[in-house]
Amino acid sequence: MHLSDLQFILALQHVPNLGDATAKKLIRHAGSAEAVFKEKLNTLLKIDGVGKFKLQDLKDPSHLRAAEKEIEFIERNRIKCLYFQDEDYPEKLKHCLDGPILLFQRGNIDLKQKKIISIVGTRNATNHGLAFCERLIEELSPLDPVIVSGFAYGIDICAQKAAVKNELQTIGCLAHGLNQIYPKIHQKYVSGIEEHGGFLTDFWSADAFDRNNFLKRNRIIAGMSEATIVIESAEKGGSLVTGDIANSYNREVFAVPGRPSDTQSSGCNMLIKSQQAHVLTSAADLLYILNWHPEEKLNPVQKQLFVELDSEEKLLYGYLKENGKEQLDLIALNCSIPTFKAASLLLNMELKGVVRPLPGKLFEVI
Repeated sequence: MHLSDLQFILALQHVPNLGDATAKKLIRHAGSAEAVFKEKLNTLLKIDGVGKFKLQDLKDPSHLRAAEKEIEFIERNRIKCLYFQDEDYPEKLKHCLDGPILLFQRGNIDLKQKKIISIVGTRNATNHGLAFCERLIEELSPLDPVIVSGFAYGIDICAQKAAVKNELQTIGCLAHGLNQIYPKIHQKYVSGIEEHGGFLTDFWSADAFDRNNFLKRNRIIAGMSEATIVIESAEKGGSLVTGDIANSYNREVFAVPGRPSDTQSSGCNMLIKSQQAHVLTSAADLLYILNWHPEEKLNPVQKQLFVELDSEEKLLYGYLKENGKEQLDLIALNCSIPTFKAASLLLNMELKGVVRPLPGKLFEVI
């Protein structure tokens, strides 16, 4: 992107009360951000949904001066800028009306031909919630998904640490500019995340840190992903907002159920009860709803005649061969293997081409 183009894009982003949806309308009408500033106000006011209030500060030259200053920060810190019409801008976020016209990126992010999921949850996670999060990401690792979260306390940072541990790409969506890290205690995770992905934000280095930024940030988490997973949430919280935004974008939402007495599961239970989220108990649920097939990640080579299975996989294979189609819970019960572990073993067996999943959490031998 040429610096002069970037300056006008930044300037447009800097105009108060304009918003990303209106900015996109103006750009599509005029042809470019620069052309928007050169267009007559009377002409722009004829665009549907664009009023005087939104354009009252458009011609203020301070926007271009502010943009020039921000470019100095961008160049000095080698930050990559993603314009909403660029090829490397997150594809699914392009289809969100209020998606940012410009994103700032740091790290080694590559989203081409990737399955992308967001994982969010309470900052006050229980040991059960943290363990489930780690286990889920380990179960999903054969599909090489990108794990997106908010780099916050609790479930967010647990998901991103688990992604790094499993050599998966992970993206932290920040509620502030790339001139700082919040919370500061997470500074120790920055290098690992940048090595295995990176950070995205639409906030400038000059933007004041505000708690309302978190709600605005959540649209990026929900918008760039195929599905949003909520692991533990109280009755109110940012995780529920992210799930609501994901639903508004017609994306799939999953929630991990908990006991009625569990305060940190009340939000998840509400999402499930109100049919705003699918029940998530293992990776198999996610694969079934999203119609993800592990074999898509394999090279199209001839099926192996002899597949090596470990002792537990042989146990599951023998059970399915003898009993035919069977549900995941019954397979786990009759083989005396925990359900979460049976789901992971069956996923590996899918990758090896010896079993296949069927609707209703059923599995059968191929």
